[in-house]
Amino acid sequence: QVQLVESGGGLVQPGGSLRLSCAASGSIFSIKTMGWFRQAPGKERELVATVTAGGSTYYADSVKDRLTISRDNAKNTGYLQMNSLKPEDTAVYYCNADLYTDWRQVNYKNYWGKGTLVTVSS
Repeated sequence: QVQLVESGGGLVQPGGSLRLSCAASGSIFSIKTMGWFRQAPGKERELVATVTAGGSTYYADSVKDRLTISRDNAKNTGYLQMNSLKPEDTAVYYCNADLYTDWRQVNYKNYWGKGTLVTVSS
């Protein structure tokens, strides 16, 4: 059974930092593309950042220069380093990934994690 499991959320003061992790496990070969989304109370889920297998990244304008997405291919794990956090960053953060299911890296499936809560408050 393939799973994406997020960790690293919690309560942090404005201006503080957190590092989220997303570990992929189960019958997978490798990660094609990994992304982080977030959903604040009463709002729609939004894309925060993505990283491709080749290392290309994308960031939403609201998080540029404060959040950094990365991945460790050997560990099938992705990360989201969050610095200079603001109260408006408060949300449940979800990991999303396209995971290759064979060594030829042709077929892949999309998966979601269950989310981890980040609360930015003094």
